[in-house]
Amino acid sequence: MPLIKVLGSSSSGNCYIIQAGEEKLVLECGIDYKSILKGLNYSIKGVVGCLISHQHMDHCKSFKKILESFPKVVVPLEILEKFQCMSSGKSIIAENQKLINIGRFSVMPFDCQHTNADGSECKNLGYLIQHPIMGRILFATDTYYLKYKFKDVDHILIECNYSEDNLQALEPHEQRLFKSHMSLETLKETLKTWDLSSTKTITLIHLSKNNGEPERFKREIESLTGIPTYIAVEELEVS
Repeated sequence: MPLIKVLGSSSSGNCYIIQAGEEKLVLECGIDYKSILKGLNYSIKGVVGCLISHQHMDHCKSFKKILESFPKVVVPLEILEKFQCMSSGKSIIAENQKLINIGRFSVMPFDCQHTNADGSECKNLGYLIQHPIMGRILFATDTYYLKYKFKDVDHILIECNYSEDNLQALEPHEQRLFKSHMSLETLKETLKTWDLSSTKTITLIHLSKNNGEPERFKREIESLTGIPTYIAVEELEVS
C-alpha cells in the first residue's frame, strides 16, 4: 500500500494523497475533481479531509467540490474569502504553528514564503503531518525559502522548482516569477541545516516544466543526503 500517491505536481495542478492505514489525507486540490476521485479509486471512504497551502488555482481549483464532499478542509483564511465560503462548518482555518487534529492525523501548519504574479505577498502554509502509523511527513511547496529547521521527519515532500543557473537566459519578469519558488541550490542549503537521520524518503515536487531538471535534481539531492529521492510525477507512488 503506497504511503504517498501523486496525482499532479506542476503549475498545471497539484494534488497528493497520504495513506495511513485506512485513513487518507489529500494535500492540495489543484486538479479537476474527477481526477481526484479517480486517484481515490472513486471512493472517499477513509478520507478524513484535505489540506490546501494557498489560494493560487493550481493548488485549490476544486476547493468548492472538495468542501462539499470531504468531511473537513484545512485552508488559510484567504481561500475561504476567495471562494466566498466563510460560513462553512466543514472548513478549518489554518494558522502558523496552531495544531490541528483531523482524524488520527495531527497537522502543524507553518509559514512559507511566496508571492503573487504582481510581486505582492501570498499567504502560503506548509504542513508538518503526523500519524501513529506513518510517522511524520513534511509538506512544503511554492516557497522560495523556509525559515524553520526540521528534525525527526520520516518523509519529506518539498519543492525543487528550478536551478539558478537556468535563470540567466530569462527576462527579468520571468526571473521574478521563478524567485517565488524554491531553487535546487536553496533546497540543498536548507537540507544541510536539518537533522535527516530519521528521514526515509525525499520527494521533490512542483518542478518547473521548462527549467526543472528531474534527473539532475534527484541525483544531487540523493548525493547530498544519502536518502532515496523521488521526482513527483503523476501516478508516482512512494511506500
